Formats: sequence, structure tokens, C-alpha cells
Amino acid sequence: MKTFDFKPKLFSTLKNYNKQTFMADLMAGLIVGIVALPLAIAFGIASGVSPEKGIITAIVAGFAISALGGSKVQIGGPTGAFIVIVAGIINQYGMQGLTIATLMAGVFLIGFGLLRLGTIIKYIPYPIIVGFTSGIAVTIFTTQVKDLLGMDMASVPSDFIEKWIAYFQNLTHIDPWSAGVGLVSVAIIATAPKFSKRIPGSLIAIIVMTVVVLVLKQYAGVTSIETIGDRFSISSQLPDAVVPELTWETIKGLVAPAMTIAILGAIESLLSATVADGVIGDHHNSNTELIGQGVANIVSPIFGGIPATGAIARTMTNINNGGRTPIAGIIHAVVLLLIFLFLMPLAQYIPMACLAGVLVVVSYGMSGWRSFAALMRNPKSDVTVLILTFLLTIIFDLTIAIEVGIVCACLLFMKRMSETTDVKAVYDEIDLNEDADMERGNLEHLTIPAGVEVYEINGPYFFGAGNKFEDLMGGFGKRPKVRIIRMRKVPFIDSTGLHNLENMCLMSQKEGITVVLSGVSEKVEAVLNRNGFPKLLGEENICNHIDLALARAREIVK
Repeated sequence: MKTFDFKPKLFSTLKNYNKQTFMADLMAGLIVGIVALPLAIAFGIASGVSPEKGIITAIVAGFAISALGGSKVQIGGPTGAFIVIVAGIINQYGMQGLTIATLMAGVFLIGFGLLRLGTIIKYIPYPIIVGFTSGIAVTIFTTQVKDLLGMDMASVPSDFIEKWIAYFQNLTHIDPWSAGVGLVSVAIIATAPKFSKRIPGSLIAIIVMTVVVLVLKQYAGVTSIETIGDRFSISSQLPDAVVPELTWETIKGLVAPAMTIAILGAIESLLSATVADGVIGDHHNSNTELIGQGVANIVSPIFGGIPATGAIARTMTNINNGGRTPIAGIIHAVVLLLIFLFLMPLAQYIPMACLAGVLVVVSYGMSGWRSFAALMRNPKSDVTVLILTFLLTIIFDLTIAIEVGIVCACLLFMKRMSETTDVKAVYDEIDLNEDADMERGNLEHLTIPAGVEVYEINGPYFFGAGNKFEDLMGGFGKRPKVRIIRMRKVPFIDSTGLHNLENMCLMSQKEGITVVLSGVSEKVEAVLNRNGFPKLLGEENICNHIDLALARAREIVK
């Protein structure tokens, strides 16, 4: 048995690597690097850090995810999903707290991969994923309203509802020039795919609107449009690697946000890798992917970066432009590094309203409103989990939303699973036409002797099944001498089922009633034997099929 599953795709793809594949990866890497630039800057600023930290994250984490991940085409970096949680951690714990939480998340991700939890994480209920993804989208849009419209506000409340109240109170403080830049940026990004397939609309919008704003400032005297340089001091110097000071108290306080980063990163990266598999006809290694993501989230904060994960949009851009090996992702990181070293000072001229427009379009893409609307037609339990996760995400925070959403989904799953097991009472005679646990010959019915009750369990015997016996036992009226429990359709029994069955047998014995088990499978019988049921009931009262159980019941009644 393997102790861990770590097989980076980079090493397997290099075995048959050739010049033609390299040229395809080179072109894809160049384009993805250009696509990633405005997103990295926008995600960094929206998360509450300086723009260069977003690019550093894309460089360092993007390189690690491609070099060590389990997908051939995954492109990693900062994503919109992390904006809300990162901003919340910075507000509460500061940059030092974010660095430690990201490091811890990296360790958690590596742990997920080493424990082979990659396949399990992909089974998180779909309503939870849609709920918090839609909630994140709404929250991102909400955080960008001020910059999109150029509102002159001293401060913006952190609370979602208070934020919108403040926006409505400051509608008279909208700067028309900034609002125009923001709205035109959204229009350019939305229409760009119609006339440009390779150059991303976000990059077109940033170049066009930066030039427009420079012209307006230089020749029209418009000074009200805020740029990145007005808010941040831009640096193109690579930061030194710094490991933060760790204390037990700090680690304990950051466990919850770190686990949220890890779970969110795991979900998003594995979803992205799964989507990519469907396009290129490959199968990613989910456990290796998690380990690669973990390493990326350990290295990124050491160099001043923020959390990173697989990015679906950039991964699809990579695929659509010919990328087929992790080399394309490594080239994308190198391209970003060169841009950072030689062109980063130019970023100070980018209008904040334009970046807000980029994020508004990102939030629309994340919203998944069609999936949200489709889920609203599902059973009430799914709708409840969806709406609860959505509201908790926008009103409180993502940590609470994920925790409560998963707990609710687990409870609903337990309820549904308990409903799959049916316990019924059989009166007077047993229909043998569909029985598979006895040799019936020419018989079609078996008569149940007087003084004998027969119950049948259909499905797994676990939580909830035992309670159904109590509801049925009063249905016969007169107290019997023998209770036969048919277990031919019980595939397994868990500890809760064992406990309930034992209590029912002990209660019956106290009332002078003998319990006989019928049709017990080998697997279930082995569990019963290990837990002392032959001694509790008597080996002669555990029968292979119903005719033996009825014969035993007749002996007891006589």
C-alpha cells in the first residue's frame, strides 16, 4: 500500500518532449502571462495588498503549481475567490496574520494530498460550491462600486449591508469622469471577444483607458481620476524571502481562516483541473495537485505573496492557445517576472476605475447565476443549503459560510441516507415470489405462525433504522413470543445500527420475547459475530433464510 501519491505531471511529460511541443507551450505561455498581468494586479489590490504582491503571487505560486502539480495545463495564481477571505484576514490580523494563515493553508493542502483526500474534496455538495461562489461574486462586486464610480468617500464600511447603505448615501459624490472610465472598461471587456480572440479584453481595456486618462490629465486638465500610482507606491524590486515568526497562540487563532483558504483552494484547483481534463482528454492526479498547491502556498507568502490556486479562466486560455504541458505554465511565470522587473513602473498610470471594471466582469463570470437559478428548482433541502451558504457568505464571511454549509449538507445527507432504509412489518403470510434467501419449491406464500412477528429491513442498517422498530412494534397489538428480523437486504451495518439492534434485542428479552435473525449476509454476520451477537441471541437464532427462521420460531412457540 502506497503511503502517498506525488507524481508531478512535469516529469512524465518531459519524457517525450520535442521542439514542436515547446513552440506550442511557448506561445501559450506568452499569451497567458499577458492575460494574467491585469488580473494579478486587480486581485492584489482588491484583496487589500499592493499591486506588486499580486504579480509576485502569480510568478512564485504559478511556477510552483506548474512544476509540482498533477495537471498538465493548470495555471495557478491569485484568484477572485480569495479576495474576500484575504481582505477579511488582513483587516483582522494584518499582513503578518495573512502570511502565517497562507503558510498554514499550504501545510493543510500538502496534508490533504498525502492523506489522499483529493478525490473526497471533489464530492463537496454542488449547492455549497454554487452558494459560496455566487456569494463571493456579489461581495467582489460590492467592494468595487466605490472605485468603479469614483465615489468620494472617507471610508467604506466592511459590513456588506452597511457598505450598500453608505453607497446610497454618497450617490451625489460620484465622479463622472471615473464612472465613465469604469463603465467604458466594462463595455470593452464584454465586447472584446467579438473582435479579438487572443488578446484578452481586460488587457485591451487597461491599455486603452490608461492612454485615455493620460490624455485627459495632460490636455484636458482632468485630475479627478485616481490611478494606481495615486494610491500605491510601485516597486519593481524582488522581495527577500522572509519566514514570519510563529507562535502557538497565533497559530491557534488562525486555524479557521487557514483551513478556509485550504478548502477553497483545493476545491477551486480541482474543479479547474477537472474542467481542463474534459477539454484535453487527460486525467489529472488530484493528490499530486493538492501537494503542488500546498507548496505554492508555502513559498508565495515567504516572498510577500498572497494565497493562490488553480485559475479556470487562465487555464482555459492556456489550453485554447496550444499549451499541453506544464512548461507553458512555467513560461507564463517567467513572462510575468520579466514584466515585473522591466515594466512594473508603468502600472502606476492604470486607472483604479478601470481595474474595478475588470473585477466587475470577473464577478459576473463567477456569479454562476444560471446555475443558481437552476438549483432553485431542486428539492427544498438543496435550495436551503444554497441560500444559506450564499447569505452567510455575503453577510458574514466565507469561513462561516463553508463551515455551516458543510454541516448542513452533512445533516441533510444523513437524513436522506436514513430515509433509504425501510423497516416494515409483515402480517399473516410472506410472499415468496421475489424472495432470494430461500429455496421455495412450488410454494408462493409462507404462513406466519401465531405468536410470531416478522419485520424486514430494506437497506443499510445504520442511524435512524433502529428508531423505526419502536414505531412498528406496537402495530401488532398482542405481545409475541418470537420476533423474526429479516436482514436479507441489509448490505452492511454500522456501529449505530449495532447499538440499536442490541438495545432492541435486550428490550425484547426483558419482555420474554426471543429474537431470530433471518437472511444475514456473510459480511453482516461477520460484524455480528465480532460484537457477540451469537452469545446474546444464541447461534441457533441466527438463520441463513426465512424458512429456517420460521421453523425455529415454531419450535420456540411450541
